[in-house]
Amino acid sequence: MGSDEAYNFVFKVVLIGESGVGKSNLLSRFTKNEFNHDSRTTIGVEFSTRTVQLNGLTIKAQIWDTAGLERYRAITSAYYRGAVGALLVYDISKHLTYESAERWLKELYDHADAHIVVMLVGNKSDLAEIRTVPTEDAKDFAEKNGLLYMETSALGSVNVEEAFNTVLAEIHKKVSSKEVTRGSINAVTLSQPKADDAQVEKKACCKNM
Repeated sequence: MGSDEAYNFVFKVVLIGESGVGKSNLLSRFTKNEFNHDSRTTIGVEFSTRTVQLNGLTIKAQIWDTAGLERYRAITSAYYRGAVGALLVYDISKHLTYESAERWLKELYDHADAHIVVMLVGNKSDLAEIRTVPTEDAKDFAEKNGLLYMETSALGSVNVEEAFNTVLAEIHKKVSSKEVTRGSINAVTLSQPKADDAQVEKKACCKNM
């Protein structure tokens, strides 16, 4: 009881990208600090949560993993519903996974809020010696499309925290600036900031719709 008081915001963040790029291991590294070498494809949507401190606020990140469904083009609009952030992941050693980034981005924007915070993530930076995607190409693509960009290694635990925390900070900035359409964002203010009471009550009644 009373656990709702433990955080100020809940942010839903989705992981997207081709199968085998390391989405599940990014999720487990961030939420549990674990890495699974036996990376058989997981089937069915799953999510994990982690609570982080950001600028004096407590934010509960709810990170969703496609869990193998991308192999069957079976991700539904429900997966994207309410998402306020996305990590679009590719494998720096497999150029095909990078080439599909544009398609993933289109699918994301077709189903998610227009103001969603998106980071392009080049995972498996520990495989730099067999890199097929130049960092500059990916940076240019990210810049052209208004995306954040970072290279990570779930295996080596490099930049994983930074990637998720940067996305969460950017989401909070948008929520604070009211840039995001109210009602289309799953960022529930639990500490009731100074808003007029009628609006707060309305928000509470409709937040789970």
